[in-house]
Amino acid sequence: MISNLLFIQGEGIADTAQNAAQEAIAAASTPAVTEQSFDLLSMAAKGGFLMIVLAVLSVIAIYIFGQKWWMIHKAGQIDKNFMKDIRDYIHDGKIKSAIDLCEHYDSPIARLVQKGIERIGRPLSDIQASVENTGNAEVARLEKGLPMLATIAGGAPMIGFLGTVLGMVQAFFNMSTAGNNVDISTLSGGIFTAMITTVGGLIVGIIAYFGYNYLTSNISNLVFKMENATIEFMDVLHEPASEE
Repeated sequence: MISNLLFIQGEGIADTAQNAAQEAIAAASTPAVTEQSFDLLSMAAKGGFLMIVLAVLSVIAIYIFGQKWWMIHKAGQIDKNFMKDIRDYIHDGKIKSAIDLCEHYDSPIARLVQKGIERIGRPLSDIQASVENTGNAEVARLEKGLPMLATIAGGAPMIGFLGTVLGMVQAFFNMSTAGNNVDISTLSGGIFTAMITTVGGLIVGIIAYFGYNYLTSNISNLVFKMENATIEFMDVLHEPASEE
């Protein structure tokens, strides 16, 4: 009986050892899976040299937007009683005080009104033409740089699509040279280039597009205020003549 127990115990130990050996062999044959984190910088680096071009375009777009936004923001900062004070100074004959008030504001509205005040004494048609020319120059100054922003909005996605085409060409080239040994690693390089550049181009293009529309909308509002100021200023010049 003791010999039977020893025999059964020995078989159990043998089975345990055999199972452990099988598990060790299975673990050794299973490839190790390395955990990869989603890193934007490393992904962008796999997009190729076109990502550098897109990065430069994004910096230019952000710079233009920031510069124009600040310029428009400052241009709209003017006292709501500005034209009322200008009317009072002109009616009182205080031309120098009116010019000094215009110089106090760094605004297109103040500059075009100042140009009209400096032309007082000439025919009204000449004054109006001078004010309108000044207004056109101010609008051109505000819009400077916007064509570049619009170009980036349209060109960045095209550059991204170019990266897509180049990446797919690279992927098919790798397939043709691999022969019968095609696997996912052979295609990964081209696919990364294709997808990452497309995403990068769309992101830059969308930012530039929304920035361009936002700036043009604000400039349109400012131009509307400049036109109202011009009309109001010309009405001020007509008032003394009507009273005389």
